[in-house]
Amino acid sequence: MTNETSLDVSEITEQTGSKWRPDVLGAGYEQRSIPLGPDPDGEGDISATLVRYLPDSGAAATECAVIYVHGFTDYFFQQHLAEHFAARGHRFYALDLRKCGRSLRDGQSPHYVTDLAFYDEELNEALRIVKEEAGEQVLLVAHSTGGLIVPLWLDRLNRTAGVAASGIVGLVLNSPWFDLQGPSYYRTIGTPIIGALGRFRAMLEMPGGSISTYGDSLHKSASGEWDYNLDWKPLAGAPVRFGWLRAIRRGHFRLHQGLNIGVPALILRSRLTKFMRKYGPAADVADTVLDVKQIQRWSGCLGDRTNIVPIENARHDVFLSSAEPRAKAFEEMDSWLDWLAVYRRKAESPEAGA
Repeated sequence: MTNETSLDVSEITEQTGSKWRPDVLGAGYEQRSIPLGPDPDGEGDISATLVRYLPDSGAAATECAVIYVHGFTDYFFQQHLAEHFAARGHRFYALDLRKCGRSLRDGQSPHYVTDLAFYDEELNEALRIVKEEAGEQVLLVAHSTGGLIVPLWLDRLNRTAGVAASGIVGLVLNSPWFDLQGPSYYRTIGTPIIGALGRFRAMLEMPGGSISTYGDSLHKSASGEWDYNLDWKPLAGAPVRFGWLRAIRRGHFRLHQGLNIGVPALILRSRLTKFMRKYGPAADVADTVLDVKQIQRWSGCLGDRTNIVPIENARHDVFLSSAEPRAKAFEEMDSWLDWLAVYRRKAESPEAGA
């Protein structure tokens, strides 16, 4: 992966606004800022950043465009994912949400929001830009916390404007965060405590949150194979603040009530969870971040056709797994995308399926 220290991203995005400019990932990648005005959480002016991949091949895109949304302590750097979609004929875009990755500014708290619905603003604008550039049909791909944010947005969008009218045709979720991991009391008596602290001491950091097991399994400076910006994706993660965790729990509660995202969804996850406080070889073949049983349990709450596929020996981000499970994840996604294309054609022209 590319080392991303040679370009001052904040200077580019603040000075150029809606113009596409070179991105930190190098040749073939561009970015543009999405200004969002004053932060509703009081940390100055904020923006999001949309990244696009323009391969040198010049081949015309033949499939729906893709918008990728990252998770917590994350941003878009997975060039192999962009290249895979481009090879299939998709125009690829990725969104760094407000105060995340490319969008983080001095004095702001990484990833901090007190309401997940705040993200609707940049999601709506990213969708508008992508449809304007790449056509009317869009596939969404989201990882971890992004896998909670995006279904909640789709549910709201479906209830107001209709997902089909918005041009969204499907959703791929990579280890979505559907419930709070850990002992059961975190999800019972712990949730009211999170709610109270999140309301009255929102910026208070949750103790004991600094564990580098997952980061150590990924980054090449430790035991991994991937290179990315450790200022934007620290090995031990970003601080977990109670105001943000309260927003997450409210999102979980809404999901558990049942959503209607309006499109078919593929959910990829590891087959195994292994919580570890220090890195060991087991961290390379399991999800060390989320409880995969919770992903399985709550996936039915999305409210449309869902296909849940466990990937043997996958990490939390299945597309950052070692070579064999990573290849299996791509194979499963490609198979589902082929099915989705047929499903869409039949839906658009029922006589074609006769």
